[in-house]
Amino acid sequence: MRIAAPEPRHEYYESQRIRLHYAVWGDGSKPPLLLIHGGEDHCRNWDFVAARLMDSYTLYAPDLRGHGDSGWAIGGMYSLPEFVYDVSVLAASFPKPFPVIGHSLGGAIALQYAGTLPDAVSKLVAIEGWGPPQIEMQPAHKRMQHWIDHMHEMERRRPRRYASREDATKRMHEANPHLTPEVARHLTLYGTRMNEDNTFSWKFDNYVRIRSPYQFNLDDAKDIWSRVSAPTLLIKGAESWAADPEKDGRTAVIRDRRSVTIAKAGHWVHHDQLDRVAEEVLAFLRVDAGEP
Repeated sequence: MRIAAPEPRHEYYESQRIRLHYAVWGDGSKPPLLLIHGGEDHCRNWDFVAARLMDSYTLYAPDLRGHGDSGWAIGGMYSLPEFVYDVSVLAASFPKPFPVIGHSLGGAIALQYAGTLPDAVSKLVAIEGWGPPQIEMQPAHKRMQHWIDHMHEMERRRPRRYASREDATKRMHEANPHLTPEVARHLTLYGTRMNEDNTFSWKFDNYVRIRSPYQFNLDDAKDIWSRVSAPTLLIKGAESWAADPEKDGRTAVIRDRRSVTIAKAGHWVHHDQLDRVAEEVLAFLRVDAGEP
């Protein structure tokens, strides 16, 4: 049975007039480590990882805007620069440099943050978080048309309601068959809220599904990534849909990097193979701390 970290302390801060929630494990006496979750997820997805790290660090895990117990953006726009800004506001008071771990969207945020503020980050772990697979770029007018259509669709759409948390857990397990029943229940417990009719819905804002008409720009990303000075560990699941960061060459601009592929793991590598991910991360961070 996996052991989750104890219940964290719950704190709030404001960024661009949005009230944002974050979880804290520790009293601040140990050095900070920032944990950034992925899209349509929440900060408590780190509970099992936190249990492996809390002896050495004070852990800060924000709910990104539009996710978990954080506020939703007025107008429904969620861009990578805004997420990076929110993280920078939270981390402004941290002693620097400090390590950062991000998954999926959180990994992309971490890379952008570390490239924009390279002196702030001592070590960087990106789990499946180096941008989406490259697709054929459509003309700008087509992208704008698609974006407008998608926004109208979101305006009509209502969050899905589940009769019980057990039903929501089944959906969670369908999305990731690698999950154990224990982990699926845990993620669902903290990822849902009860509606007025006693049904349950996911906490994230449906508008986080919208992709900007100005798609992921790999050239811009490479420019920022090339400024990352922190040693970087890239972790990929062997059974994931995500692009291989080495095969497509996108991460070649990160000077001090190492890539690891974890067998029998999909996109949520730290859930699918916690022991292997913890082993890699702890070894990586121990070097940073100067431990043998």
